[in-house]
Amino acid sequence: MVTLATGQLYVDGVLRNAAGDRTYKDVSPWTGEVIAEAADASAEDMEEAIAAARRAFDDTDWATDHARRRALVAKLGELMVANQDRIVEIVRLEGGAAWGTIMGPQVQFALDAFPGMLKVFDDFKWEKDAGVVEAFFTQSRRVIRREAFGVVGAITPWNVPLYVNVAKLVPALLAGCTVILKPAPETPLSGAIIGELAAEAGFPAGVFNVMTGEDPAMLGEMLSGDPRVDLVTFTGSTVTGKRIMERGAQTLKRVFLELGGKSALIVLEDAPDYAMAVAHSMMIYHAGQGCANCTRLLLPRSRYAEGVAILEQAYAHVQWGDFDDKANYMGALISERQRKRVLGYIEAGKAEGARLIAGGGIPADKGDGFFVEPTCFVDVDNKMKIAQEEIFGPVLVVIPFEDDEDAIRIANDSIYGLSGAVVSGDFDRGMAIAKRIRAGTYSVNGGIWSAPDVPFGGYKQSGLGREWGEAGFEEYLQIKTIAMPAASSANDVSAAAMADTI
Repeated sequence: MVTLATGQLYVDGVLRNAAGDRTYKDVSPWTGEVIAEAADASAEDMEEAIAAARRAFDDTDWATDHARRRALVAKLGELMVANQDRIVEIVRLEGGAAWGTIMGPQVQFALDAFPGMLKVFDDFKWEKDAGVVEAFFTQSRRVIRREAFGVVGAITPWNVPLYVNVAKLVPALLAGCTVILKPAPETPLSGAIIGELAAEAGFPAGVFNVMTGEDPAMLGEMLSGDPRVDLVTFTGSTVTGKRIMERGAQTLKRVFLELGGKSALIVLEDAPDYAMAVAHSMMIYHAGQGCANCTRLLLPRSRYAEGVAILEQAYAHVQWGDFDDKANYMGALISERQRKRVLGYIEAGKAEGARLIAGGGIPADKGDGFFVEPTCFVDVDNKMKIAQEEIFGPVLVVIPFEDDEDAIRIANDSIYGLSGAVVSGDFDRGMAIAKRIRAGTYSVNGGIWSAPDVPFGGYKQSGLGREWGEAGFEEYLQIKTIAMPAASSANDVSAAAMADTI
């Protein structure tokens, strides 16, 4: 296994070691071996980063110099493309990503996000004339402005680390905020390399900071509780999201959260290629470690036995767990801790009476990495633990339904509402179902919603707010209304409003 370079912190414009040169081990899920060391930031390091970000926002023109921000973010994107091979190596080795996922969200989607978000930035209207109104015997002209929110704490997960890092820092920086990025402890280098490239791009001191650390909570607790941090954006578990929201409430921070999911794929009896739709539902992509994965498969009772037979055949022939196979979509789970968690859910499924038709254990032929076999339960009741809780592993649960109304009821019977999908030979029927599922993203007949120009986020306990698109960009902006005597000319108003945004 390859050894990677030691990851450093990026604080106040300087790449440096953590205080006392403290590091921790970065372990590869593929082998369980140490592949790198990463800087292990202390509370003092985080204090320096927060102070630097605050200074950069309050005491420099970063928030108002739109052209400079755009140029630097574009340069960072160019450097990431130029360093794509290094990035792929990091994401694969420390994140357990299989080759087949690299051209998707693990790397390519992150690189594509730069031009996508730059277009959102270029098209964005920073101010508008709201017209004249009479109130209190005075006629006033109003201007509505968008302004940078302030200092952002961005706390990111280990499952698609590069993609989520980019999803948070690019719109925040373009909006004029300053950012402290805290990557997950398991994938520190996927954040550290962005700090390295930001330094090369020439970002001003304090505008962007990267803090890696082994402690799963300490750095995030500081960001979510510090009054100098104006906004916290977090992607991860619902439990942790609630904790961040609780901490942020003490200083009334803006908090937006992308949390868990238990999304359902509904395959209707009239699906044009029923066998393919069912077979493609196998929960193998990145070992099921995706919040928007459809981990519940809903099959019509009229074709349920047929669907189960299709799955038995598909799982019997699936290829997975090969580091070098470019057609492979499934690697290892991120850690031994996560593997134990997934195996616990598998045991719970057995105890609840679900029928295991594939997998369910640790493979004997994959070495010492953190692997779990692709697993499928059928005859699942939606009230079972494995149907209600997010497993975050390669586990699919299959549930029968009677008709469209029953499918909609089952799909919505969840504390989550992140995503979902339906496959039908009748487009209007599929669209009617899509409109009734309480989820933030939805696919009809294989449509792909993931792109930087459209919003992503969830209903219910899947989160608050949105990432990507104009809606995601506006999460990092405040709204200000300015009123002046109506006698002021419209041209003067426009010039004054835009004076610091050119």
